[in-house]
Amino acid sequence: MVHSMTGYAVASAESPRGVLHVELRTVNSRFLDLQFRVADELRAAEPRLRELISARIARGKVDCRLSLADAPRADAAQLNATALQRLSSLQKEIAKSFPAAPALSVAELLRWPGVLAEPAADEDATRAALEALVRRALDELCAARGREGARLASILLERAAEMRRRLAGIAPLVPEAVAAQRARLAERLREVIDAGVEERIRAEVALFAAKSDVDEEITRLAAHIDEVERVLNKGGTAGKRLDFLAQELNREANTLASKAAGLKIADAALELKLLIEQIREQVQNIE
Repeated sequence: MVHSMTGYAVASAESPRGVLHVELRTVNSRFLDLQFRVADELRAAEPRLRELISARIARGKVDCRLSLADAPRADAAQLNATALQRLSSLQKEIAKSFPAAPALSVAELLRWPGVLAEPAADEDATRAALEALVRRALDELCAARGREGARLASILLERAAEMRRRLAGIAPLVPEAVAAQRARLAERLREVIDAGVEERIRAEVALFAAKSDVDEEITRLAAHIDEVERVLNKGGTAGKRLDFLAQELNREANTLASKAAGLKIADAALELKLLIEQIREQVQNIE
């Protein structure tokens, strides 16, 4: 399957350290360009994220955002008896010197550093939850890129089929156009050249015929169209190959237009160039 380089996916999951949230965005790029915005608490996971993404995506600019929210609540923590005893002793000492000083409230005690001892988070479980979450998001992202790629492939195959029809219509026009142009050229030569130099006329006509022969361009265009269809049907990472083929198609269409011996052929060559430009635009979105 051909994949687009444009996609989006988002996923969330519970972990011992809170709710993990990952967001993946991809857009066009000549190479694989990874950009990370990771919460400080999860910074150590970035190398693994890079491995997971690189294994699934070959081209495109990837923006990965990973955050951690809803950390364990205070009711899940335990009171630090040692810290409370220490605070009680300090408060009694202060009361001796400042009898009028108010005692600490319960809210103030709970906010005091070290009073609430949160249970140690299971790092292995958090890492496993994070990896599973990223894999799920990547599955969703690749599926979206695949659906978009299928639509692009369908459009490109339609353009290729239309180019083949246009090309088939050019071939019958060539002999008639060349013959008509040869006749006009011969008539003009006869008007300006003495009748005794018939050999010069034949040489000029032969040169014109050689320049007007577009069989080679038609053959190459047909071969490139075949290759475009083959690459699209094969699937995989095809963007760079299709971009090269689009350039070759454009080069042959330019040559065909420059050698066109008649208005109909020139118009057909222009239509081919328009179709090729449409292909080039769509190919820029393919991985």
